[in-house]
Amino acid sequence: MYKTHTKREVSLEFQSQIPVLRPSIHSRRANLTVKFQDLYGFTVEGNVDDVNVLNEVREKVRQQGRVWWALEASKGANWYLQPQVTSIVEGIALKSSLKLSTLANAITLKKLIRKGIPPVLRPKVWFSLSGAAKKKSTVPESYYNDLTKAVEGKVTPATRQIDHDLPRTFPGHPWLDTPEGHATLRRVLVAYSFRDSDVGYCQGLNYVAALLLLVMKTEEDAFWMLAVLLENVLVNDCYTNNLSGCHVEQRVFKDLLVKECPRIAAHLEELEFDVSLVATEWFLCLFSKSLPSETTLRVWDVLFFEGAKVLFHVALAIFKMKEEELLLTHHVGDVINILQKTTHHLFDPDDLLTVAFDNVGSMTTKTISKQRKKQEPAVMAELDQRFRRLNSLKMDEK
Repeated sequence: MYKTHTKREVSLEFQSQIPVLRPSIHSRRANLTVKFQDLYGFTVEGNVDDVNVLNEVREKVRQQGRVWWALEASKGANWYLQPQVTSIVEGIALKSSLKLSTLANAITLKKLIRKGIPPVLRPKVWFSLSGAAKKKSTVPESYYNDLTKAVEGKVTPATRQIDHDLPRTFPGHPWLDTPEGHATLRRVLVAYSFRDSDVGYCQGLNYVAALLLLVMKTEEDAFWMLAVLLENVLVNDCYTNNLSGCHVEQRVFKDLLVKECPRIAAHLEELEFDVSLVATEWFLCLFSKSLPSETTLRVWDVLFFEGAKVLFHVALAIFKMKEEELLLTHHVGDVINILQKTTHHLFDPDDLLTVAFDNVGSMTTKTISKQRKKQEPAVMAELDQRFRRLNSLKMDEK
């Protein structure tokens, strides 16, 4: 499916994809706010310091690319896609006959992915390691085309909401905010709404699918990435009508915040600040509306490989990074402003991910699952009570 790139092709592709940002001399002198486009076409607004950070990040991306290509040269093309390597990282029991080299490859892969997948390799690595390729292989090759043709012209509550959200999905983007971009995004979202009627469509998925389209390049691959994300990577019911899975995640996050950041949690409770005011969007949009694009994609690199626990690591890291500032706040609005300003200017992914994986306590998928099961009864009871209350109001209106 994916060809092996020569060193020259890789070098040229990196040079073309990762431009050096150079604000004018007047901007440098006056430290004015400047606007520029990032690697994925988004307009970024920041000061000259932000531009310098982005240039440093681009150099890191180049260096990380050289590491990946060097490993391909020494270990063989696509060494990281070998089933034995991914099985170890996924936690499958090791056989006594397992080669040490395979174990070493698995450890190397985990470290590599946390350091970032080069943009040119992202489509291939994501599609294979996330399970999307395997999921696609279980259906006829024409599945996606057949599905899009079968649902063309059909109108449902989901399609109406999708049509409403298309113009609001990354407005101003040079491709997404065009008739072609809207049509492509619509096909992916509508197709999935018919694939899984329990999910249908939920606001937030438009941002996720849009960013997948920019990375995966083809809408069919973006569709399968969306499918594996909703069906295998994230918790069940995150995007269903009552958002029960999302409510569970928010309760789990609140408990983890008390454990990992007790001073912040206590202070926010005094302010009567509900962390779900900011964290709900983080979890539903997978940070795509909050973090700069390359930082978001670095989070997704790990998300597609290690699972949804990564979202908790990152959300906790954002609070940890601004702990002292947050402790000085006196109003809910101040908390929101600090968190929004922080996320929008996290141009260096390493700043965030270093805190997420080195300063946040260890979490496993198993421990997160236990926390979810603990919270599910309370969430379902709360949603049931809300449903009964709404029904009661409707009866009174009659």
